[in-house]
Amino acid sequence: MKKRNATVAVVGAGDFIGGEIAKKFASEGFTVFVGRRQGEKLAPLIKEIEAADGKVFGRALDARKEDEMVSFLGDADKHAPLEVCVFNIGANVNFPIVETTERVFRKVWEMACYSGFLAGREAARLMLPRGKGNIFFTGATASMRGGPGFAAFASAKFGLRAVAQAMARELGPKNIHVAHLIIDSGVDTAWVRARREQLWGKEALDNPDLLMPPASVAASYWQLYQQPRSAWTFELEIRPFGEKW
Repeated sequence: MKKRNATVAVVGAGDFIGGEIAKKFASEGFTVFVGRRQGEKLAPLIKEIEAADGKVFGRALDARKEDEMVSFLGDADKHAPLEVCVFNIGANVNFPIVETTERVFRKVWEMACYSGFLAGREAARLMLPRGKGNIFFTGATASMRGGPGFAAFASAKFGLRAVAQAMARELGPKNIHVAHLIIDSGVDTAWVRARREQLWGKEALDNPDLLMPPASVAASYWQLYQQPRSAWTFELEIRPFGEKW
């Protein structure tokens, strides 16, 4: 494994997509900084990366707090130049509109949109002086349309997409690749499987081709990173071949 003098920061390094992104970049020789609200839950991921001879640093991170975001990305950049920042916080909830409380709506926006702004802004501040870098945002079907019960989640994801688009137009000419990856399907996680079974019964889990493996999402991020600047993608939609759309 080629060791690189560069870091990758994963904001929202959960057990599935975020963890797989961290493992992929670590396997390619990057030092990975991973953050999530409950930092103790990073232990298995850190152990797995280190067992594969990767280098990783993990910490508890409330991405809604500006000082914590500044410190997290700043520490990554001090270790080695921050080359990639991946914002991967979801906050997927579903409530009928009359049951969507003010607290739920505001919290989802803070998690999925506002904290994405903080991550993108701070990553840009670190990358601009060097004139290069990559800032990637995880989107969802809700980034493009608001479905029943998804007023809070879709509004936050619409907002995150707008932040990413504005950043891409501003920072692309300065050699910073900003991309927004739309995951247009359910991802194969324990939460998604439980929800599908609850809504449609166990038969909803019979077709494995309708759920996207987290490692496939990580592979798409790696492909975005490898793109030459003469052919950068801003928005990439991915879905399993069995998904109807």
